[in-house]
Amino acid sequence: MSLVSFLKSRLVSTELDEHINRIRKPIGTLGYDPWGYNNETVKYGLSLAKPIYEKYFRTEAQGVDHIPAQGPVLIVGNHSGQLPIDGILIGYALASRTKSPRIPRAMIERFFPTVPWLGNMLNEVGAVLGDPVNCARMLANNEAIIVFPEGVRGSGKLYRDRYKLQRFGPGFMHLAMKYNAAIVPVGVVGCEETIPAIANIKPLAKALGIPYAPLAMPVVLPAKVHLNFGPPMYFDGEDISETQVGERVEQVKTEINRLIDKGLKERKRLF
Repeated sequence: MSLVSFLKSRLVSTELDEHINRIRKPIGTLGYDPWGYNNETVKYGLSLAKPIYEKYFRTEAQGVDHIPAQGPVLIVGNHSGQLPIDGILIGYALASRTKSPRIPRAMIERFFPTVPWLGNMLNEVGAVLGDPVNCARMLANNEAIIVFPEGVRGSGKLYRDRYKLQRFGPGFMHLAMKYNAAIVPVGVVGCEETIPAIANIKPLAKALGIPYAPLAMPVVLPAKVHLNFGPPMYFDGEDISETQVGERVEQVKTEINRLIDKGLKERKRLF
């Protein structure tokens, strides 16, 4: 038995192996798609994500079936927690659902691909540089894409600002309108408490060339996470003003706030 086969037999269950094989992905003869996605790497990734999702964060996901089974989709949520834990949990919730599972793509910050080996690994499990051109091409390819319009404004915010949505960029709305993509809002509750930061050391971030340098405990706390997915929202592609585009963005933002409030009311304890 080869080393790869041995590791697969130890890490990837037969059930998960068959589950991923049933999900149809447009990959080439070498096993990769144009953005580097690889089915076999995803199997390892989901195997590692399973205990994190189920045991460490004890994630509860409601409404994940709102995500359409096919066609272009933007899964739009609030961003938090210093690390992209929220994206991992959302991705696992969709990939592991029993009926019509999908493996979503995730838009990541430009910093991550600059880290040796990390960029390639993230590409293989479905993450792609958060560029409008990449997003547009994937929507044209009927992908489901996880998007956090707050960007680093959301992931790097301080604990005192938890669950306060930061400014949303309008780019996702323009793409949804152009490609007739469904927008599925999701409210994430719990990730704010995983790595609570009390300050951002901007001089250090600038020196290291990273988006932010949080002053926080060097551990990921096992906060219980609630994911609430709302019904899909559709916006026609008519020629409208930027003011009207902004109004549509606010509609999505309002729905995410509603889902966040729902999660906060459902939450009985932090850990």
